[in-house]
Amino acid sequence: MGELLKGRRGLVMGVANDRSIAWGIARSVAAEGAELAFSYQGEAFGKRVEPLAASVGSDFLVDVDVTDDASLDAAFAAISERWGRLDFLVHAIAFSNKDELTGRFVNTSRANFKRSLEISCYSLIEVARRAHPMMAPGGGIITLTYGGSNRVTPFYNVMGVAKAALEASVRYLANDLGPDGIRVNAISPGPMKTLAGAAIGGARKTYRHTEANAPLRANATLEAIGGTACWLLSDWGACTTGEIVTVDGGYHVLGMPQSENL
Repeated sequence: MGELLKGRRGLVMGVANDRSIAWGIARSVAAEGAELAFSYQGEAFGKRVEPLAASVGSDFLVDVDVTDDASLDAAFAAISERWGRLDFLVHAIAFSNKDELTGRFVNTSRANFKRSLEISCYSLIEVARRAHPMMAPGGGIITLTYGGSNRVTPFYNVMGVAKAALEASVRYLANDLGPDGIRVNAISPGPMKTLAGAAIGGARKTYRHTEANAPLRANATLEAIGGTACWLLSDWGACTTGEIVTVDGGYHVLGMPQSENL
């Protein structure tokens, strides 16, 4: 075990299974000495998260519905009661109707647009507002985004709009919370083989394409993303806030595919 985050306590939101990006981050920060709490939504996800939490020495799980104020209030009250403070928070929560992650963006429904923005973007503001009073200078908040926020990605559709709003929220929250010594950043991995990623139309083709064309000829790994999170949440990231840190093998720098793939 390392000591980069020794003595720090953090809440990880959004672990679905052992392939989740949130789990990759949780595993890495725990290996650097952090003590963790985990959120989940509903009994089914709770049963998945419990053994993962136990594997990093955590028995602190809270059931949270980010669309319900009472649920959020209860979760953060439980954290305050048990710990009294929160050093960092990892927000890895997003949602869109799977049926609208295929086909054309122009066919996005009003109901799914509103729900996608509420869960994928507004929830960050909700949790930051509640976490902020428990954080001392040096605290950190991380969320997850994707390059489809600023460049059109096939079938990403309304999630691209939600992630663009999320990235703007990161910048505004960084400015709001900066005077209190709290940093807010986002990590932007490339395509990942996760439960969320599989819901997007053409996911397998996208994964193979980025792997074949990225300068490093590789997609991000959970370990690489977890290491980036450790840097951002530790004292090594003390002067980094409001950033969208890309971890995608360098794919985002390309203007065209590699010559052999044209």
